[in-house]
Amino acid sequence: MLTVSRVPNDTTIDIHLANRNRFECRTCPYQMVLDRRYYERKNMKRKEVEDVLGGEESWANVNTTEGQSEAAGRSGWVAGRVAYYYQLQIRSADEPMTTFYKWRE
Repeated sequence: MLTVSRVPNDTTIDIHLANRNRFECRTCPYQMVLDRRYYERKNMKRKEVEDVLGGEESWANVNTTEGQSEAAGRSGWVAGRVAYYYQLQIRSADEPMTTFYKWRE
């Protein structure tokens, strides 16, 4: 919505239009005062989320390493688990490669 914040010297505003929202033409003196609330409700469809990194098939032929993972309980760290990992060059060549890890179930 447009409101009149600055008025040229040769233009006068009626006192009943002051402090009211309105649409105005920038080339002629027409003004449409908004006397009620105008809105339109539109429900947007959600898009399907696609896996950017390839999904489950991207983990098919990847390297493995021994690692440590946090246990579900209070027992601390569990050693000796196997993790899948692969490296991907996401950023420019002078940046290090990004490593993605996934624990074997």
